[in-house]
Amino acid sequence: MKNGTAVSGKMAPAAAKDRTDPIYRFIRIVAVVSIFFLFFPGLNPARICGLINKNISLFTTGVSYSALTNGFGKAFRKAWVTEATMRGLQFSSLAIIIGIIAQCAASVFTTGSNRMKRISTLVVIGGTALSIIGCVGIYLAYLTMTTTIKPQKVLPEIPGTFFAMLVITALMLIAAVLAMVLGKRSKKGDPVTMPSKFQLFAMCLPFIILCFLFGYLPLYGWRYAFFDYKAGGTLSLDNFVGTKWFTYLFTNDSTRSDIIRVMKNTLGISGLGIATSWCSMAFAIFLNEIKNKHYRRFVQTFTTIPNFISWVLIFAIATAIFSSDGFISSLMVNAGIWKKGVNMLANGHHVWLQMLAWSLWKGLGWGAIVYIAAISGIDQSLYEAANVDGAGRFAKMWYITVPELIPTYMVMLLMAVANILNNGMDQYLVFENSANSANIMVLDLYVYKLGIGSGLIPLSTAIGMLKSVVSVILLFVANGISKVTRGSSII
Repeated sequence: MKNGTAVSGKMAPAAAKDRTDPIYRFIRIVAVVSIFFLFFPGLNPARICGLINKNISLFTTGVSYSALTNGFGKAFRKAWVTEATMRGLQFSSLAIIIGIIAQCAASVFTTGSNRMKRISTLVVIGGTALSIIGCVGIYLAYLTMTTTIKPQKVLPEIPGTFFAMLVITALMLIAAVLAMVLGKRSKKGDPVTMPSKFQLFAMCLPFIILCFLFGYLPLYGWRYAFFDYKAGGTLSLDNFVGTKWFTYLFTNDSTRSDIIRVMKNTLGISGLGIATSWCSMAFAIFLNEIKNKHYRRFVQTFTTIPNFISWVLIFAIATAIFSSDGFISSLMVNAGIWKKGVNMLANGHHVWLQMLAWSLWKGLGWGAIVYIAAISGIDQSLYEAANVDGAGRFAKMWYITVPELIPTYMVMLLMAVANILNNGMDQYLVFENSANSANIMVLDLYVYKLGIGSGLIPLSTAIGMLKSVVSVILLFVANGISKVTRGSSII
């Protein structure tokens, strides 16, 4: 009887767990699906009239009133739409956003103990209730627009995604209520904990979300490369052109010559950066040899600060030193060596070396940080054994420190090879002028000029796509070379 009681006591929680686990899995899946409604314009449930931009997402609708009402000037003046209606639409969208964020955050913690599950479920219920309130507010705004004096000017409509959002939110609410009813009740003294593996996942989740938002979500914009799109226009089958812009890159003589020139600059400047990538490692090694702790910290801080200075300010410093009325020109003119000042920034000579010098000055201390961390992990017994053998300071650096840093350097080198086409844009944008434009035009700057300057958004998107594909290919090639030559891979 005692054993039977013990067995039944152990089985009861397991049975309760089996009943609620599928429900919680459903809640997590629905929470992930809800995120897409926030950031994809095509899924925006708040686009309830034809005057709202088709390219605006639910997130932008809720946080930016100016973006939501862009193009509503005449509608406000003619009283076709009131500002109160649009404010109500914005606040309703914001309520849905907060509700979805609460649902997603709480769904992560449904992996914890029973008490944590129930607390998280209550948060899910609150979030879904807030989202439903937001949906009601959107519908009321739609009803208000249908009663305007000229609805044909406003084109009120309820998008299909509105009903999809309402159904998904209702299903999550039902699932959360079922989980509360069917789940085992918690006591006041029950622990509020999570398994360690889920704790680590919860810690990584914000960075995963940021990576998705800034690394993968922008890939949704690749669709512009397949349309004949102009700023402010729409995407439809009427302007779908397939691979027209990709073939245009290679069939148009002017564009092809520009691409060749830009690629030469990109590969040349990146190649110089790769050739001097060892400088950060060498700087870290010599910095580590400074015995005075305070002086070493000062040097490290002083050389790291430039990384946090914007390229605009760096260009201002360069102008103050190298312009026709800058420090060097004034010094040379006053000394009688030059008759007049010379603008050393406005010439096309040695542009690659100039950009390399500024990049080294800006990033040397920052790039050394990873090597300083690697040096701190070197086994100190190796240096002690070298001291016993009579090795000097430079011998220890060459035979111990450098070999121990080679694996870290190889990883950084291979990553640099994979990113050989990614020079960035801001440095070259601020230093560009009519004299050096032909030699400073790198791929990122060229794409910016095409897309923003010339309005050729599809062509610039196509170039950006090809650059990303080539970079990924280079990454895997570099990884394969590393695996063959060093026996280890970086991915």
